[in-house]
Amino acid sequence: MNMADATDTASATLRALHVPGRPLVLPNVWDAASARIVAEAGFLAVATGSAAVAAVLGYDDGETPPAEMFAAIARVSRVVAVPVTADVERGYGLRPAELAERLAESGAVGCNLEDFDPRTGGLVDVEEQADFLAAVRQAAPGLVVNARTDPYLSRHDDPLAEAVRRGRRYLEAGADCVYPILARTADLATLVEEMGGPVNALCGPGSPSPAALAELGVARISFGHNLHRATHAYAERMVAAIGAGLSPYGDVAP
Repeated sequence: MNMADATDTASATLRALHVPGRPLVLPNVWDAASARIVAEAGFLAVATGSAAVAAVLGYDDGETPPAEMFAAIARVSRVVAVPVTADVERGYGLRPAELAERLAESGAVGCNLEDFDPRTGGLVDVEEQADFLAAVRQAAPGLVVNARTDPYLSRHDDPLAEAVRRGRRYLEAGADCVYPILARTADLATLVEEMGGPVNALCGPGSPSPAALAELGVARISFGHNLHRATHAYAERMVAAIGAGLSPYGDVAP
């Protein structure tokens, strides 16, 4: 199988895993070592998380230079045999064709693209974002596009209605899945019913379990920065134990 055929197969595999009620579960990774853990645990795909990758590379969320982000994605792709989908934020200002090319070079067959503008703290115009997603789709017909929409993050007056409005438009533009990040648990069933396409839910502290989210009908479950935060907090406790003259192994609960 040549490289193009292998990429097409991986893309088709990733897309087919988005099944409402039997969701694709993606414990987001931040480097090659964490990617290996996820793949060796039997998960069927690997997803990077931009905030976690940024922290590992020494940047604040949203400030990772694109060359470093794509290099990190490539390292993840190199060590796993399952499809890789990458969180590439708003696309780093790259033209759609260049973004598609950089993703392909990194080995990713899917990506997250969000409509939150950190410069303003608000949402990108819905038609501007839809046009961008459509152009990415045109440049990379096989790419699995997870369209993140941020009415809940941006504290919109009616985040449920706005998430549905934007999500439907993004699906029309060619997105494969819609990710209303930080959606209220009480809204998820409505989002699933009204979106008209696969819905991605975030699993974090205080949220329902993956099994409970599956019962709500979501097609994809992400963990964002939460696993990296927990891992980092555990390392901090170990280091504090060492500083106190204790063993970091037997005296620190995971």
